[in-house]
Parts: sequence; C-alpha cells; structure tokens
Amino acid sequence: MAEGSGKVMRDTSERRRQITAMLKSRGSVQVVALSEQFNVSMQTIRKDLHYLEEHGIATRAYGGAISSDVVNVSAEPPIEAKRVSHIEEKERIGQLAASMIKPGDSVILDSGTTALQIARFLPDDEDITVVTNDFDVLSALAQKRKIKVVMLGGELRRKNMAFYGAQTVAALQELVFDKLFLGVDGFDVERGITTHHEPEAQLNRKMVESARQVIAVTDSSKFGKVCLHRIIDVSEVDMLITDNDAPDHVREAATRLGFALHIA
Repeated sequence: MAEGSGKVMRDTSERRRQITAMLKSRGSVQVVALSEQFNVSMQTIRKDLHYLEEHGIATRAYGGAISSDVVNVSAEPPIEAKRVSHIEEKERIGQLAASMIKPGDSVILDSGTTALQIARFLPDDEDITVVTNDFDVLSALAQKRKIKVVMLGGELRRKNMAFYGAQTVAALQELVFDKLFLGVDGFDVERGITTHHEPEAQLNRKMVESARQVIAVTDSSKFGKVCLHRIIDVSEVDMLITDNDAPDHVREAATRLGFALHIA
C-alpha cells in the first residue's frame, strides 16, 4: 500500500472516531459544520455518516445525523397532527403561561401549537405587545381588539405555518422583550432543547438573546426527545411550564440547574 493511501485511511478513521464521540456527547451532528471543522467536502462527511449508520452508530436525518443511542427520535409530524395532539395539556399550559403576561409586558410567542394556546388565553389588553412568527398565532391574536401585535416577516414554511429566514432574524436585531415563550420539539436534560428545522433553531437563538426571561412551554411528550438542531442548553431556561406527567429527572433538573418549574 502506498504511503499516501495509508495516511488517507488513518485520517478517515480518526475523523469517524471524532464524529462518533461528538454524536455520543451532543446527540446529533450536522453535515455543514462537520465539513468546515474537518476541512473536507460535504460529500465526504455524508459518506462518513453513511458508514456510521451502517455500523449502528448513527441514524441519518436531513442535514446531518442523530446518535443511535438517543431514544424516541421521530420525524417531524405534520401540523395537522400537532393540532390534535395532547390538546388538554396544551390548553392548561397555555392558560397558565398567559396568566403570567401582565399589562406593560412585551413578549415573543414562538411558533407551535402550545404557543397558539397562549395566544388564545392571552388577556386583551392594549398595554401588552406580542411579537410572533407563527401564522396561526397571528390569526388568534387578530381576533382580539386591543392587544398590540407585531408579525415577523420572512419565508413561510408551510409544514408548520411559520415564517423563517434572514429577514425574520434581522427584525429582532434591535429589540428587547420581557418574556419569550419558547416552544419545544425535543427537551433532553443532557442534550438540550432541539428542533427539526435549522432556520427555526437560528431564529430561536436570536429570540433567546432578545428576551430578559426565557420560558420553555411543552407537554411531557417532548421530554427525552432529541432533534437534529440544537437551540440552547436546558440550563439557559429561566422557567419551564409543562403538565403533570413531567418525569422525575426533569423535576430534579429544575432544582439542580436552577430554573423554575410550573405544572399546569
């Protein structure tokens, strides 16, 4: 074997070893980021991920891969399914969250069916300002006569009826809000809060930067799930509002990491 071929094999083996370690520690990896980190083509990274999938280490996902050690990973359900899933829990969470919004508050409602319930229960007060990127949330808020509503522009993603893109992120650049109500696709104490859609993760991180208080809202079906795109660590949340089926390890994490836990 030529010396150059041996070096390539060693480099490939070492790269795959490092990617495996990243999968185990983070729960997921992304093709673009790995390509930049290892200074190789995205096609090479896709071959690496295909190799790891064949060996039971990873499961391929759009734009990257998720560790096979992660349980309860599923594809993003259609919005029609989300609207009828865990309705009672989402209503209770939405009602409790809405009761925390007071006159004078400026808030961000993230996209999602739980945020929609917050909008429904929100008091109609002219001293409350709500910013959102979600079409259904906008429709609910439009039924109220006094509340101030700001819609973030961007490109409509019909899969969840919300707007994303550089324009959406830029609209938040100079704004500061009292509260962010952050929806959740995946909530894992070790691997953080995650979502299926990369532009959503980017927008959510900007929302977190713009808010004085970050409040995660989710029903208990999302606990233990990990999606491809990480938003923030659980320790960066100030408060979590969920239902009574929250597992013990989430309740323990609230004490250990210092965020407030409210059960609806």
